[in-house]
Amino acid sequence: MFSKTKKFWASAILLALSVPVFAQSGVNGLNTATSTLKTYVAPVTNITLVIGGIVGIVGAIRVYSKWNSGDQDINKELMGWGGSCVFLVVSALVIKAFFGL
Repeated sequence: MFSKTKKFWASAILLALSVPVFAQSGVNGLNTATSTLKTYVAPVTNITLVIGGIVGIVGAIRVYSKWNSGDQDINKELMGWGGSCVFLVVSALVIKAFFGL
């Protein structure tokens, strides 16, 4: 009846014609991804700010205890804990600015 090459070409043409029917524009997917990401930005920045606050409190306690014990090298400790706290706060603000919120 039909040879193998005719069956192959018939199925290839049928497949080629059916692909555009199932294809969507990428705009819908990008809009969905953007709206989903924007819902995650606020909780992530809030968690980052909370972690920054906890790091700041722990760092302040450690620096205070070293200062009271008479340790002369508290500047390095203070810069380390303060820098990490500032980094966390600034990174939360940069994330909000990057996503335009």
